Amino acid sequence: MTYVAVPDGVTLPEQPAQIADTVQAIALTPELREQIKNASPHCAFIAERMQDQIRARYSIEDEMYFARIGAGVALGKYTFEPGEEVALTEYGAHVEGVRQWGRAERAKLGL
Repeated sequence: MTYVAVPDGVTLPEQPAQIADTVQAIALTPELREQIKNASPHCAFIAERMQDQIRARYSIEDEMYFARIGAGVALGKYTFEPGEEVALTEYGAHVEGVRQWGRAERAKLGL
């Protein structure tokens, strides 16, 4: 099957009979949305671009470091050293910006 997102207010052009007989509108349930996202090469490309945007600024080691200190602080087992809280906040803002970009790109696909 092929998923095609048609924006609201747009009508598909006349399709050849062999296609027109198989086109059907569907209800895009959360489960179906996830199945399509998981199978979509376009969504895979968006995910790859998201990783590239994060890696352009932070290494995997940086991410692991922020995960460790963030978890430690959340559990009350670690106290920020000078500058760490600001760095973690900046990292979080960058990643959230990248995630928002990814959501916007998937929304363009109707996902």
